[in-house]
Amino acid sequence: MLSEKVKALKEEINKYQAVSEEALEQYRLRFISRKGELTALFAELKNVASENKKAMGQELNELKNLAQSRFQELIEELSSSKVSETADHPDLTLPTVSGDLGSIHPLTIVRARIVEIFERMGFNLSEGPEIEDDFHNFTALNFPPNHPAREMQDTFFIEKDPDIALRTHTSSVQVRVMENQKPPIRTLSPGRVFRNEAISARAHCVFHQVEGLYVDENVSFQDLKQTLYHFVKEMFGKETKIRFRPSYFPFTEPSAEIDISCQICHGKGCNICKYTGWVEIGGSGMVDPNVLENCGIDSKKYTGFAFGMGIERMTMLKYQIKDLRLFTENDVRFLKQFTPFT
Repeated sequence: MLSEKVKALKEEINKYQAVSEEALEQYRLRFISRKGELTALFAELKNVASENKKAMGQELNELKNLAQSRFQELIEELSSSKVSETADHPDLTLPTVSGDLGSIHPLTIVRARIVEIFERMGFNLSEGPEIEDDFHNFTALNFPPNHPAREMQDTFFIEKDPDIALRTHTSSVQVRVMENQKPPIRTLSPGRVFRNEAISARAHCVFHQVEGLYVDENVSFQDLKQTLYHFVKEMFGKETKIRFRPSYFPFTEPSAEIDISCQICHGKGCNICKYTGWVEIGGSGMVDPNVLENCGIDSKKYTGFAFGMGIERMTMLKYQIKDLRLFTENDVRFLKQFTPFT
């Protein structure tokens, strides 16, 4: 009977497995092609009694829909099995994918080198908050109440609060160290600082400093000079010249600017050294007794020296970079050029 043939064909369709494209094509030819078994069953419908034709026609239509939906399922199953096989057995003839993981930022490279040199001289690292109060950023460092650095045009204040600001130097970290540690103190404070300056090839409102502090009995200016002489020779090479120019800072007395021979033009003159052959890399001096006393250290018993340098400036000199803005533009072509010191 036709109904028994439909039932048997339905079971075959549900159990059918297409393990290859050839098996899938055999399914199509047998069940859903114009010359397939379904077509033959529809041809037999004319022999069914009139009262049963409607019900049998519905069964045949359901079988036809089942055959077509099962065909789509077999296509998807076969496709999934191919993907799985490809994953298990990759094509070894394909070109390799680059394994580049990026590069270390030049400022990070130079900072690590600076820290390495001073750590060998016995300096340890210290860190502090980038948002500071007036005492640690100005008052403890002997800044008078009317000093220009306290004005809005030089400092970024937080929500117009005159007592809270983005730190203008990492000297604030040194203050915190002296408050919580008794001499001898030998510490290095690298970090990001903020000043309200116009952005140009030689200046930026956000930059990085590294500041050093040494406090103990009988510390002299000679100790400061020898420390910085050693650092410059290690950082820039033995042929590099260094000089100290008298200067003024509220937190040191006496004070001196630190200059080195220009690493870009080698003394011939360029826009970085302002055609003088010398480039300032930082400031230094003997810690003012008032600063020691503000931090609870006996200035009659202890003396100390401090220095501060710009990491961007030293990176420009080390790699002969003429525009400071390149450090913050995130141009991959620029950043990929740098490798750590060896």
